[in-house]
Amino acid sequence: MKTFLIVVVALFVIAGVAFGFLAWGPYSLLAAYQGDVDRALARVPPAGPVVTDADLAHLPAPVQRYLRTSGVVGRPRVRNFRARMHGRIRSGRDAPWISLSAEQYNFIDEPARLFYLTGSMSMIPVQGYHRYVGQAATMRIKAAALATVVDASGDEMTQSETVTLFNDMCVIAPATLIDPAITWEAGGARTARASFTNAGHTIRAELLFNDAGELANFVSDDRLQASPDGKSATSMRWSTPLGGYRSFGPIRLAATGEGRWHETAGDYAYIELTFDDVRYNLACR
Repeated sequence: MKTFLIVVVALFVIAGVAFGFLAWGPYSLLAAYQGDVDRALARVPPAGPVVTDADLAHLPAPVQRYLRTSGVVGRPRVRNFRARMHGRIRSGRDAPWISLSAEQYNFIDEPARLFYLTGSMSMIPVQGYHRYVGQAATMRIKAAALATVVDASGDEMTQSETVTLFNDMCVIAPATLIDPAITWEAGGARTARASFTNAGHTIRAELLFNDAGELANFVSDDRLQASPDGKSATSMRWSTPLGGYRSFGPIRLAATGEGRWHETAGDYAYIELTFDDVRYNLACR
């Protein structure tokens, strides 16, 4: 019996070491993410000028009010930002929820979005890395750091991530909405429409604002709903209702949000997030 217990313990130790190597070692998704972040941070330019009222002049009135309400005027222009968050996600209307923690870095001058998540599915650890650099976006998700659950790429993925990239700018870094890659069209007193171009893709979205001048929702028909395995995608209306506004340092942002698919059977949330920390213009991790 004693020998049996020693063998069992040894097997658990070996399994733990193997998992640690696969999850956090040099060939892991985490290592790929951190390497991309470090390379992008190394090329971030020095801090630029501050955002002025003149920079806002070409924006529709609700967008101007949102930027002023957020507190970006008089603050440095955003070169990059990091957000940390927690929440839950599911692969479909009736799929079970998976808890998650995530960190992302976005870069503005040479647009990039690097999003790394960890979670647990039926007590099995899950890691995911959404990577949008240059002209292409990819998504890889692994279970137990070994089995690849999703490995998606291609033109449709890049189009969808272009919508997500613009959504990040609107929700997490409103100062970036003065970017010349955005074309604005005035809507009503509480709405504005925008076109955003990156990596050869032009996507469109409608922004909706509340009475306080805060961004309340973001709606786009240009993001595609991926199948659970990431191998196919369907055009679907996508929205991100927001709430819980609070200060993250000097900037006031939404602290909670959802991602919703608007299917013919009705809309539903597939991800719910709470932002824990947002930082701008970082020089290192």
